[in-house]
Amino acid sequence: MKPFSYLSAPDTVTALRTIADSEDVKFLAGGTNLVDLMREGIEHPATVIDITRLPLTGIEELPDGTIRVGALVTNGRLAADPLIRTRYPVLAKAILLGASAQLRNMATVGGNLLQRTRCMYFYDEASACNKRAPGSGCDAIGGFSRGSAVLGASEHCIATHPSDMAVALVMLDAVVEVESVHGIRRVPIAEFHRVPGDTPHIETALAADELITAIELPPVPAAAHSSYRKVRDRASYAFALVSVAAALAVEDGRVTEVRLALGGVATKPWRAHIAEELLLGAEATDENFARAAAAELAPALPQSGNAFKIDLAQRTVVAVLRKLNAERSAS
Repeated sequence: MKPFSYLSAPDTVTALRTIADSEDVKFLAGGTNLVDLMREGIEHPATVIDITRLPLTGIEELPDGTIRVGALVTNGRLAADPLIRTRYPVLAKAILLGASAQLRNMATVGGNLLQRTRCMYFYDEASACNKRAPGSGCDAIGGFSRGSAVLGASEHCIATHPSDMAVALVMLDAVVEVESVHGIRRVPIAEFHRVPGDTPHIETALAADELITAIELPPVPAAAHSSYRKVRDRASYAFALVSVAAALAVEDGRVTEVRLALGGVATKPWRAHIAEELLLGAEATDENFARAAAAELAPALPQSGNAFKIDLAQRTVVAVLRKLNAERSAS
């Protein structure tokens, strides 16, 4: 690990002024991704600003029903919160399936959104990786691609976004609050993460001088009946091959509201707008669930090693929607 300067920020103003006046700075919260990358020599900031003392640890309900979650709330605390478990069970379940209890108790909400989109070649300095070294190429293309993306990829990068929590947040239309010395702005979660295009090293809409301060969860009545399913190689601490976040409302046998997001298949948390549009107003049947899932995956561009993800994603969408529909019918 290369030497770096360390600052423990006593307040938000100090943290923001420091990053505005410095170059090559990283914020440190739980450190579950940043510290690993620094040890591997992939991230080597000149300055690390410890923000764990900042007052960003609250979970509160706003007058309009929005739930505001401070960026330093740990994943474990968020998943256990009664408001989250009742109103957004999809989010609680996604977090619980995302990592071990030890990691959930260290990782923060803000940090989770900023974990690097990566594949095995990202960690190997002997390999070409446009994320690690822009312009060097992408050895994952034509290489070992079993975990790679089939949606949102480009000729420069096919890495999948790793977060489970972010998939649920995309389904919920969450808003990311960010702050700099210039003020506060709110970024819809769907616009926060970027597809790689020809700049895969730029992964989010966060500016270099900005800090995530909160996540806002809008009132989503359908989310009270929601779920998250994660398909992975092993049951503990593995990234998703395919994951599905879903909420479903049905009246008189027809879909009146549906929300779908996919993980493990794309370069960013993927909102399944095509499938949602096809399902809205349609009969809640397995056939229609399958038709909508197939339409969503139709643009997929697999590598030789990950074509199985297309069928797996379609089957997982159908399974989650079938389960939600059966639970609704039985209630």
